[in-house]
Amino acid sequence: MEASSIYTGPVFEMARKQFETVADMLDIPAPERTRIFMPKRTLAVSCPIQHDDGSVVVYQGYRVQHHLTLGPAKGGTRFAPNVDVGEVAALAIWMSWKCALAGLPYGGAKGGVAVDPRALSPRELETLSRRYMQEMLPFVGPHTDVMAPDMGTNEQVMAWFMDTYSMNQGKTVLEIVTGKPVDNGGTVGRREATGRGVAYLIGRAAETIGLKINGSTAIVQGFGNVGSVAAVTLQAMGVTVVGVSDHTCAYYDPKGLDVAKLEAHVRRTGVLEGYSKEGLFDASELLVQPCDILVPAAIERVINGKNADKLQCRILAEAANGPTTPEADAILRNRPEIYVIPDILCNAGGVIVSYFEWVQDLQQLFWDETEVNDRLHKTLERSYQAVSTLIEKRSLSARDAALSIGVERVLNAKRKRGLFP
Repeated sequence: MEASSIYTGPVFEMARKQFETVADMLDIPAPERTRIFMPKRTLAVSCPIQHDDGSVVVYQGYRVQHHLTLGPAKGGTRFAPNVDVGEVAALAIWMSWKCALAGLPYGGAKGGVAVDPRALSPRELETLSRRYMQEMLPFVGPHTDVMAPDMGTNEQVMAWFMDTYSMNQGKTVLEIVTGKPVDNGGTVGRREATGRGVAYLIGRAAETIGLKINGSTAIVQGFGNVGSVAAVTLQAMGVTVVGVSDHTCAYYDPKGLDVAKLEAHVRRTGVLEGYSKEGLFDASELLVQPCDILVPAAIERVINGKNADKLQCRILAEAANGPTTPEADAILRNRPEIYVIPDILCNAGGVIVSYFEWVQDLQQLFWDETEVNDRLHKTLERSYQAVSTLIEKRSLSARDAALSIGVERVLNAKRKRGLFP
């Protein structure tokens, strides 16, 4: 299957290789593969904004909708310097398999703007957020494409997105985005959902392999929203967090780190840097330090052919999207002592609770946090059981099992709907 020339780069190629592996397992005919894999549509936009110094800067933005077969597209919007259309397309494709695995009535989508949000003033960030959403107006809607936060965006950006869309509609449309502040139609538990889901699935994986969770150790690479919540939740489960990192620095202490103090420092300063001079560690070596649980919660492709054989963990919990390359997967398939919780299962908590938020907004009926968390755990448990059953039934790796379920559900839905002439 040849990819279109507009979708290039290592992240897109990684998504393509994963799909081809699963398509071979499922014996999907070649003509159907392109239809299932390639994005339905892509929009590239220029977003000019005036900076505080009076200069005008044009930022490049994208939105990719992978498919709308099962319902509206769903996915986050990323503000990061290295955003490109190939990366965004790959993330949209992974979101499709993730939603299908979780049984959500969504297709995958993803958006992004090539910008370092930390270099923008609050006014510049708001202006860029609103301009991006303005450019998306013909392309999105609560039953077409529902946005959410991602790397570099947050609840405040989602509130600006929602307000911009609503002002153009002449009425408040809460359900156009998820991950909003609770005061603006968001749901309790959404911000913590991905990290809590990661911790829940780590607990289930520990049961599966006979690892005693209380007293085990963990390393969390990426101490943003997902990684920090996962670390706090794991610590509450009795796990000793021995290593953490973000883009500024890394800390490692075999005796354990004070996660509460680390989180308080990050809330105050935005980064890990400056927390302490003790325990500073080489970030490039953190992933291969001994631990029971390794949680890559930052960016793509951090576990690769060079370090996969050096991992010293029992559970690899992929809280980030695409943290493990196909080359690393080939190595990990020959390391049965490492139980992999693949990304489309491990970090699905965010989109699951985003779905709950969308449903509550549509119904104008909101749930309390206990109900949100109970429903989250039930949905994750259903997915975990489906993946575990397929692993045992067909002797597949966890990634191949999870992707097979997601891809096959999308394939069956497209076959049953047929091809519109």
